Amino acid sequence: MSTRVLLADDHEMIREGLRSLLEKQADLEVVGEAEDGHAAVRLVQKLHPNVVVLDVAMPGLNGVEAARQITAKHPHVKIIALSMHEDRRYVSEMLKAGASGYLLKGGAFRELVEAVRAVMKDRIYLTPAVARTVVDEYRRGAGEEAKSAFAVLTEREREVLQLLAEGKSAKEIAGVLALSVKTVGTHREHIMEKLNLRSLAELTKYAIREGLTSL
Repeated sequence: MSTRVLLADDHEMIREGLRSLLEKQADLEVVGEAEDGHAAVRLVQKLHPNVVVLDVAMPGLNGVEAARQITAKHPHVKIIALSMHEDRRYVSEMLKAGASGYLLKGGAFRELVEAVRAVMKDRIYLTPAVARTVVDEYRRGAGEEAKSAFAVLTEREREVLQLLAEGKSAKEIAGVLALSVKTVGTHREHIMEKLNLRSLAELTKYAIREGLTSL
């Protein structure tokens, strides 16, 4: 029985390359592709993959939030994070969100097949540079965790913050998240108060720094 893989990345060329790589393996099957986090969550429900290869920085709903939602509803689905960044914030939050693997895009084509097979055996697969980041983080301790958006903000507030940083209006955000415009405004006020930020520009910079969006 082949391993069913879902690819989630907002760059079509990367998805095509990964699909081509995986489809050469007799034991692996690509069952679908998603171009953002919301689509990834929906397709997991529809297609029932064994493994989701999930880009960390995607529009609409980033990989961390998508991973949280997928693992909450489908705890047996394995997630492999795919990123250009080895920064500790990205790595730490993806692992806490339930990822079993973390690959850097520069080496993904060499390592992905090995990573998929590893996580299907209930192993953790970290590309070497990321493994060093995890070890360094462990040695330092989690002293900065309280400052992270993932610790300070609620899941809904993080979703609103990402969409604000991506230039969406309150009305557009309300439509995407099925909220009222007033509720979106309330979330924005709470976000700015919790983070002690005063402008949309500051919110955007913060969201980028925290890995909530790649813009």
